[in-house]
Amino acid sequence: MSSTDLLQLCRRLLDTGAVPVTWYPGHAGTQLLRASTAEHGEVIVKPHRSQERHTQEVHAYRTWVLALGDQAPRLLATADDPPAIIITVVPGVPLNQRRLCPEAEQDAYRQAGRLLKTLHAAGPPRLEPDWTAWLADRSEYWIHRAGDRITPSYRAEVRAHMRALQALAPLPAQPCHLDFTPRNMIYGDDRIVRLIDFEHSRYDLPARDLVRLATRIWPLRPDLRDSFLDEYGPLTATDNQVIEHCACFDALTRSCSTNAPAAELSAR
Repeated sequence: MSSTDLLQLCRRLLDTGAVPVTWYPGHAGTQLLRASTAEHGEVIVKPHRSQERHTQEVHAYRTWVLALGDQAPRLLATADDPPAIIITVVPGVPLNQRRLCPEAEQDAYRQAGRLLKTLHAAGPPRLEPDWTAWLADRSEYWIHRAGDRITPSYRAEVRAHMRALQALAPLPAQPCHLDFTPRNMIYGDDRIVRLIDFEHSRYDLPARDLVRLATRIWPLRPDLRDSFLDEYGPLTATDNQVIEHCACFDALTRSCSTNAPAAELSAR
C-alpha cells in the first residue's frame, strides 16, 4: 500500500480529518503510517504483507493482548481488503535504541519478563496439535529454502536437533509472541516497557519466545537474564532443551532472510 492509500484508509475507517505525522519502514518492504486523529490522538496504520499475518495479529489483539492492559497498543480498526490494522501509538522508542544505565536496563528486563509471562498465560495450554512435529516439518521447508547456504553437516545438525525436540513431546503450547526482541519492547520516558508487533503471534512452545534473548543478549549480559527471570519465573530443564533445539531452527531461518551462513548465525 502506498502512503496515500494508508492515509485514505485511516480517514475511511477512523477519522475523516486524520493527517499524516510520519512514516516508518515495516516488514518485507511495507511501510507504516503514523497519523494524528481528533478522537484517538496519534495512531499507527499498519498494512500486512499476507492474510495469514493479518489474521494472526487481529486475533492476538482481540484476545491475548488485552491481558497486557496499557502496556500494549489497542486495536482501533481493521480492514480485510487490503489487510491492515489501525492501533494506538505507545510512547517511547525500542529498548535496543535506548542507552540506559545497568540498573534501568535490569528493571526494563524485569518488566519484559512480566509482560511475557502475562502473554503466555492469556490462553489455556494446549497439547494438540504437536508443535514439536510441526517445527520438525517446518525445518525441512527452511532446509530446502537455504539450499547450498548451509553445509551437509549443518543440515544434519538441524535435523538432529528437531529429532531431539520431538523426543520431548508432548509439550503444551501457549499464546506466544514469536518476535520477542528488544526492538519490539518500547521503553517510554515514564520508564515503562510496552510490547508491540503481534503479527507472528499464535499458539506455540513458550520457550521459543526466549530463544533470541538467550542466544543474542543473555550470553553477554547474564544480569539481564537474571532480571528477566525474576519476573518470568525459573526455566525448567525442558525449557532449556527447547531453547537449545529451537536456537538451531532460529539460526536456519535467519540464514534464509539475511543470506548469512546459518552456522555463523548460530554462533552469535
